[in-house]
Amino acid sequence: MAHGQITLEHEQSVRLLGWGIRFFLAGALTASQTPGVYAPFALGCVAAAGPGADGLAALTGTAVGAALFLSFGDALPFLAAGLLVLTATTAFRGTRAAQQNWFLPLTAGTITMTIHGIYVMQSLAPLEHLGPCLAAAVLSAAAAWFFRPLLRPGETGDLNGAVLFLAGALLLGVSDVEILGLSLGRSMLGALLIYVSYDRGLVAGVSSGLGLGLVTDLCAGTGGGLYTAAYAMGGLLAGRCQGQHRARASLVYLAAAVATLLPSSHDLGERVLAEAAVSAGVFLLLPGRLFGGKRARRAPTNASPTGERLRQRLTKAAGALRELYDSMGRLNPPSTDENPAIVFDRAAEKVCRGCALADLCWQREYTGTFNAMNDATPYLLERGRAMAKDFPGYFAARCIHLQDFITAVNGELSAFLLRRQYRRQLEETRRSARGQYAQLSELLTATAAGLEDSAPATAGGPVCRVGAVLRPRTGETVCGDTLDSFQKDDGTWCLLLSDGMGSGEGARKESALTCRLLRQFLEAGIEPEAALKTLNAAMALRGAETGSFTTIDLLTWSPRTGEASFFKYGAAPSYLKKGGVVRRITGASLPAGLRGSPALPDVTRVRLDPDSFAVMISDGVADVNRDDWLQNLLAGWEGEDPQLLANAILMESVRQEKLQDDCGIQIFYRSSEGQPVIV
Repeated sequence: MAHGQITLEHEQSVRLLGWGIRFFLAGALTASQTPGVYAPFALGCVAAAGPGADGLAALTGTAVGAALFLSFGDALPFLAAGLLVLTATTAFRGTRAAQQNWFLPLTAGTITMTIHGIYVMQSLAPLEHLGPCLAAAVLSAAAAWFFRPLLRPGETGDLNGAVLFLAGALLLGVSDVEILGLSLGRSMLGALLIYVSYDRGLVAGVSSGLGLGLVTDLCAGTGGGLYTAAYAMGGLLAGRCQGQHRARASLVYLAAAVATLLPSSHDLGERVLAEAAVSAGVFLLLPGRLFGGKRARRAPTNASPTGERLRQRLTKAAGALRELYDSMGRLNPPSTDENPAIVFDRAAEKVCRGCALADLCWQREYTGTFNAMNDATPYLLERGRAMAKDFPGYFAARCIHLQDFITAVNGELSAFLLRRQYRRQLEETRRSARGQYAQLSELLTATAAGLEDSAPATAGGPVCRVGAVLRPRTGETVCGDTLDSFQKDDGTWCLLLSDGMGSGEGARKESALTCRLLRQFLEAGIEPEAALKTLNAAMALRGAETGSFTTIDLLTWSPRTGEASFFKYGAAPSYLKKGGVVRRITGASLPAGLRGSPALPDVTRVRLDPDSFAVMISDGVADVNRDDWLQNLLAGWEGEDPQLLANAILMESVRQEKLQDDCGIQIFYRSSEGQPVIV
């Protein structure tokens, strides 16, 4: 009882905290207003919060925000739109449409445009107010899209992008707060833009700069696109500094602002430049852990690189085993013990179905028959077989096929006992395996802790590019395939492709778990064959409980020897391309989880010459029995960009295979010289 009370109190606390977060976010976002006194970000928050109490908490927050930041006349259409958004999400709860990613943004944008559009049409200058109304509708839809993964647990989406969008929306709310004549909100927005560009690269920098610039110009009412030009140019140049020193990104952002504003004669030019300088300074003051903790560490003079590499390998191996242990422990399958009554049900299907007294025993006298079976059950389970004396006299005297019924019961009872024994042995094996993984993990962790710490060594190698693309099957929003690529400490390249059983979120979770575990094993220095055998054994135990399995396609390439190795568990064919020559590499093994242990993967070792491509695909890309179109495409390809080749294969696959299954493509390209790069 005490445990139940604690659990209930914990759940209530979490629920109250969630309501409080939605309440305060919606209230704070009401302060972020666009021309025409619209608060689109708050309406997007109400939509993303969803139906029920979560949405009601967000709507209550908007009511408080409206009382604080809006006049009575402006608050009425705003609250009416919020109430209709909550009504729509509640009315469509559980429907197929409400489960689509576009539903909440479309609902927020349409209702915002409808409610505020009525007021626009009744105004004295409807054409003049139509533009801000349209902008508010678009922003409310965008807010609902980005806030979904933040406010709706279990929703998929770009969580980092959602956090950055929320930060930008909140900062717009304080853009009117000035210190020494400079806008606090816009200065912080500039720092946020530099961070996004520096952390995520050029494309993210340009897109974020354009978005923030357009919204800032809209809110500031400049009308000349001054902030759009400055932010877009700043995001572009700061994004090009990804991986370099932060001071460089800060300086080029400031230089971009200067270059943008020099030809401009706008009155805000000096203020925008000063805000850019403040943004650059704030960016330099951000803590290093916001950038993934990527700080240079000076190795001790007495440290041993060999000892450090050994320590890292042991630590990674321990982490992989711990992850494997945790993944098996997360199953928590419900009890699968069969009810002994199934023995009598199946025996009755064989003997009683054609009996003349079937209606009497199983309908009019069903209670007596049921009690007779219950009375006989303890004797059956104790002895392992049924006898006539186990059944009450009233039932034995009435049954005209008693011996046939007992024979059928004994047959079904033997099968029942064998199934129960198998399940118990399987559970014992799984429990034993989990214990072994945990013990090995603790042993390796303790061993690694005793080794000396130092900095890892680095190695160069030929230019190697990786192109990758995923696309879900028709009707799904999540791809069940998972791709990964990385380079080990010794310079070996590893490319992983896993195809989960079926499609959708369940398949994605299984394939992602497989890739994550395999990567941890490989990074720990475990040989691919040993890592795959261990993973297959664990997946077989998981599959016995979940009924799932995954294919595994692993490519390793050593810059030192130039040898490439393909390891396959039930994976689709791979292809080697050198000039106009294409080689097909196949395997005959079953997917991981369908083979008992020990079970080795199919292994093919080849030499990967310079200017060669290694192409890995999932079975949804091309049918194994008719992949001529893919081989012809590869033979005729004359480019050097693996990403362009991956895109071309996907486009042709959609035309040929009609997206009947998830598609995953990963391509490894080896050039002649230089340093390794992932694109």
